[in-house]
This record gives sequence, C-alpha cells and structure tokens, in this order.
Amino acid sequence: MHFPDSLRLSPSFLALLCSFAAPAMAVQVTDNLDLGGAIRARWDYDPDRDIQKFGLDTVFLSAKYNSDTWIGEAQYRFYGRSYPYQYTKDYGDIQFAKLAWVGYKFNPEQQVHVGLDTVPFGLQPYFGSTFYETLGNVIGLEDVQQIGARYIQQSGDWNLQAGYYLRPAWQGKGTSKGVTFSSVVSEADSYVADGSDNQERNTVVLRVAKALDLGPWKSEVGLSGLTSSLENKDTHNDGRRNAVAVHYLGKNGPWGVQLQAARQQMSPRNPGTDEVVTLGGYDGTYNVASRGNLYVADVSYDVAGKYLFDQVSGVKLYVNYSAFDKSADDFKTSQRVILGTSFSLSKLWVATEWIYGKNDPYIGGSSYTQSLGAGGSDQWENQLYMNIGYYF
Repeated sequence: MHFPDSLRLSPSFLALLCSFAAPAMAVQVTDNLDLGGAIRARWDYDPDRDIQKFGLDTVFLSAKYNSDTWIGEAQYRFYGRSYPYQYTKDYGDIQFAKLAWVGYKFNPEQQVHVGLDTVPFGLQPYFGSTFYETLGNVIGLEDVQQIGARYIQQSGDWNLQAGYYLRPAWQGKGTSKGVTFSSVVSEADSYVADGSDNQERNTVVLRVAKALDLGPWKSEVGLSGLTSSLENKDTHNDGRRNAVAVHYLGKNGPWGVQLQAARQQMSPRNPGTDEVVTLGGYDGTYNVASRGNLYVADVSYDVAGKYLFDQVSGVKLYVNYSAFDKSADDFKTSQRVILGTSFSLSKLWVATEWIYGKNDPYIGGSSYTQSLGAGGSDQWENQLYMNIGYYF
C-alpha cells in the first residue's frame, strides 16, 4: 500500500511493525490453559476532514481455559494516545475488560458461563463479516458483554442460549462516563445535550436457532428476545428496554449471506425527553433513539488459495449494510455501508474497509452525540479504515 507523504512511518511506527513480524509467543501454561493477546495498528483516511492517521490501536491480553468440565475466558484491553484517542497523554490511559467468565460443561451439549460474558442476541458472534461492525454495535445489540450467567444447550440441529445479567460491565479507566468495551446504557457526559442517566439491570435474553439445509445452502434461522429494566438515577423510576430479532445465516461454498431484522424499544423514565437514551462505550457517551428498527444484510465471498509466495491466505471479500430506522417522525435514519476485505499476511491479520455512512456517529464528522438520536448532518460521508493485527 502507498501511504501519503504525511503518513510515512516514523521510527516508532517502524519498531511497532517490526514487533508485529516477530515470532509468535503464545504461552501454553498447561494442557488446558493458554495465555495470549494481540497488538494492533490502525490507519484512518478521511480526505474530506483532512484526516490521515496511522498509529497503535489496541493491545489486549487474554487467557483461555478448557478442560473436560471447566472452561473460562478473560480479556483486558488498552488504548490511548494515538488517534482517535490523541487527547490522552499516555498509552493505557483508556483500558477496560471485554470478558471475564468461568464455566462448567455438564456434558458436550450443555454448559453454563458465569461472569462478564457475551449476551446471546441475534447473529453470533457478530452481525456480519466486518471488522468495524454494524450500527447494531453502537445501539447496544451487537458484541455486547454484561455481568451475569448464560446457559447453552445444543440438541441436534437446535441451539438454545438463555442469559440473565445483573448489570453491564463495571467502568474501566478513561476520561468519560462510558468506559466499557460494549455499547451499554450509561450516564451521559456533560457534553451530551438531552443526555440521561440510566442504569440497565436484570437483563433476560433468550436465543433459539435451528440449523437446516435450504437447497445447497447450509443455513441457520433464529429468533432472539431481550428485556431489562432501566433504572433512572434522577427520577428513581424504572423504565424498560425490550428487543427482538430474527436472523438468517447461510453458506454455499465460498458464498456467505447474513440477514437480520430487529426491533428495539426503550421506555425510559427520564426527567426530560423520553425519545432518547444515552449509551456509552470506548470512552464516550451519546444518545440513541428510544424506539427503532435495525436492519442488517451481509454478503461475503471466500477466495481460495495462497498468494504472494504463499504469504497471503484466507482472503474474504464482503459488503455489509445496516440501517437504524427510528420511530420518531422527525428523527433521521442512520445508515452504514461497509465494503471490505480481510486476509492473513504471514503472521499478521489485516482488515481493510471503505465505510460509507449517513447520520453515523463515527463516520464523516456527523454529530457524535446525536446522530443515532434525532440525527446528524444527514449527508453521506465516507472514510477508509485499516486494522493490522499480530495475534499471539
């Protein structure tokens, strides 16, 4: 890839890339326990806003345990200093846990997890093939972890997952009131107009999916439901959050299709407007429309073979579309399109994505705090994004 002159690598970035190319250092402590992690860099290019940034993105450490009966996983992440966290002084000024759970396998078909674990809602583990993830992530439905218990049962072609979660993850270290890995209901920072202060409690989730063949397509169809209480810290009254989703996942040779439709309806007891609820994550807080429909469509293609002297493999091409259509008449629909590819380059894993968004808090400078609520610039904006990771 050719980088513009302003992105030519400094000695520190060269040292970073050299560290990526070092031999893998995974540690198998015992036959059952593995310690690992990742070092990831990112490149952001937005010509309309004159953003050309390359720097260290994430460092995370992980542990996994797996035996005939006991299982578990933990992951802790560090961010800071580099874009988009250039406002912090040191790397590690932003940090939080993603996972921290232990589990027990009753038998090969049944297990239970307890701790900070993934909420089983909709397509799993993500709502598509993208690295950047869909709008489902920022409205609090995709890749969400909370503290509680999850039961998993596989019965033939049927997969059942049920969860009860006491609360979202505890806040990590950062500058905001939204310092968690997941996008979760949060107390608003002072910069969020019409922000609220709610705490999500007692989340109950049920997901049922069935594997089946539809002609040549190996498929899965599923239904998910979620309900929780929203405890408002100002009025001391409880509202509710309800969500339901139907999904389809299909695979036919190299082709993959993922489809999902979801409805989220929150009825907060805010002292001000009930049309928005403040969510937070990744060291920021923002408003999300209380009621709306999420639509996701993803098509992917796996490219067989190895290339460039067998250094490039596992190539996947994909396009993903997600939209959050809000129920309030004067709220503008949020949309995100991602056209991308991911592949392995020697010991690195690389995702390169062109992201095209409208009323998207993360794309093109549309309002970060209001795009998922009333709306932002209401214009299509785009940027290029690359993530380069060394996993060990």
